[in-house]
Amino acid sequence: MIDLVTGAAGFLGSHLCDALLARGHEVIGLDNFFTGRKENVRHLLGDPRFELIRHDVTSPILLEAGRIYHLACPASPIHYQYNPVKTIKTSVLGTIHMLGLAKRVKARILLASTSEVYGDPEQHPQRESYWGRVNPIGPRSCYDEGKRVAESLMVNYRAQNGVDTRIARIFNTYGPRMALNDGRVVSNFILQALRHEPITIFGRGEQTRSFCYVSDLVEGVALMMEQDGFAGPLNLGNPQEVTVLELAETILRLTGSRSKLEFRPLPADDPERRCPDVALAREKLGWEARVPLADGLRETIAHFRRELKA
Repeated sequence: MIDLVTGAAGFLGSHLCDALLARGHEVIGLDNFFTGRKENVRHLLGDPRFELIRHDVTSPILLEAGRIYHLACPASPIHYQYNPVKTIKTSVLGTIHMLGLAKRVKARILLASTSEVYGDPEQHPQRESYWGRVNPIGPRSCYDEGKRVAESLMVNYRAQNGVDTRIARIFNTYGPRMALNDGRVVSNFILQALRHEPITIFGRGEQTRSFCYVSDLVEGVALMMEQDGFAGPLNLGNPQEVTVLELAETILRLTGSRSKLEFRPLPADDPERRCPDVALAREKLGWEARVPLADGLRETIAHFRRELKA
């Protein structure tokens, strides 16, 4: 089996490549290295079953693959807002090109969508049937709306052209190989704590998130691709809900940091609550997140300690 992974040198993509190779698959990885890093896949470059290609999915590519894991797109606000037009193009044109490839070679394709399609939700926890409450012209819309269009493309290519599609809606994921400049709350807090800088909390820190360790998430993605028939969308995430303030306090405790808390105004369109309903994942895949937050944070903190020393 040849697997194609777009965004292969990114945080999530590199862990997925590890998992697929461990299952005995051949893997072709595509990345334009905007947010991906060769360091994330350097340990794979000597494996004869792994091939890495520098390529931007906004341009078409012709190759053979049996399964396509379409992960390419900046996922951190600091990165996807840097070039919002390119972000939209990555989600829309990139998905069109990957679906076109899947149609030509009769491959199964999985889209890494996002919990951001739910916007700032009024339903809690969020079920797959919920349409969301989104701002289509806000500062986050380049990412949110791009993924919503990508989902629509997946559904319509399946209905019109018979492409074997899967849609995974991924909630907050964390773990080793997150970039130092990732800009999301877990990496920000850990770096600030390790540097003994103020922990910057937006609002009062009462907004909630649900954090899934990367090994759990990758297992869910692989299981969804393996199962037959069910196209999704399917929530993948950890339903254990914590406030941003609780996360900061946990990281301070685990790092032994001298950092103080610093409160700042909330950015525009920041969701108040975010938590997946994963009943469908349990039913369809027998999957649920297993790694406790403190255990996953210890591994992530160790990664950032090594990054800072390097």
